[in-house]
Amino acid sequence: MQVTAEDIKVISRLVNDLCGVVLDEGKGYLIEARLSGVAQEAGCKTFSELYTKARYDKDKTLQNAIINAITTQETLFFRDTSPFEALQHKALPELIDAKSGTAFPKRLRIWSAAASTGQEAYSIAMTLHELIPDIHSWDIKITGTDISDAAIKQASLGRYAEHEIKRGMQPQLLAKYFTHEPGAWKVKDELRALVAYRRLNLLEPFAGIGPFDIIFCRNVAIYFSVEARKSLFHRLAKELVAGGYLFVGSSESLTDLGPRFAPQHHCRAVFYQPSKQGIAAAV
Repeated sequence: MQVTAEDIKVISRLVNDLCGVVLDEGKGYLIEARLSGVAQEAGCKTFSELYTKARYDKDKTLQNAIINAITTQETLFFRDTSPFEALQHKALPELIDAKSGTAFPKRLRIWSAAASTGQEAYSIAMTLHELIPDIHSWDIKITGTDISDAAIKQASLGRYAEHEIKRGMQPQLLAKYFTHEPGAWKVKDELRALVAYRRLNLLEPFAGIGPFDIIFCRNVAIYFSVEARKSLFHRLAKELVAGGYLFVGSSESLTDLGPRFAPQHHCRAVFYQPSKQGIAAAV
């Protein structure tokens, strides 16, 4: 199925409205590669028909199929390594110390936004297990969200093929936190119990999801428009507790968002504490 210049325009607008991903005029090949099968499954002979059916018939199943096909679900365990080192050696120890004199010293809330198929959230859970000896006595909840129903389904199952496991997983952690099944590895219940997954479009309001001590939102806003990106990170900042940590992708910088987003460096990783900066600026 070939894509025309007009198809690129209308499909790009549709994709942007559905999930915030910006497709420029040079992404016709991407539309052909990822949406031809979706169009055929929906009984559409052209991309124009696909657009009409998704836009005006408001076919939710079709809209979700488009989102699943377009959104990048490329991820791996402990991706980029350094954020997890900063989490273990900087963010978590400081949070634990700060909470020691509060009413809930053993409560942690962490959000893995754009969690894809779950590797990031489970990597966070393993980091917590390795750091906190008495973790079973803690009140910990890791929330993993993604716009893709297919990604959330796999994340919730916690079952990964051999090639998915080999990417980023340390052998000692694999043996400790996974059980082997024919052709795959399954996350153990003790790890799975820390994580809850749900579908969430980051373009939409975050009502009732926070607040969080730590938010990971990495490598998703790079696909957004400038306005959507700025809006996203300002809204994420509102979901953080005072002094909470925001981790973004290794190639992302938030310095253009104002003084609240002053970068901090640890273990070769960059993170932000926008609520802490905001408090400091207000004093």
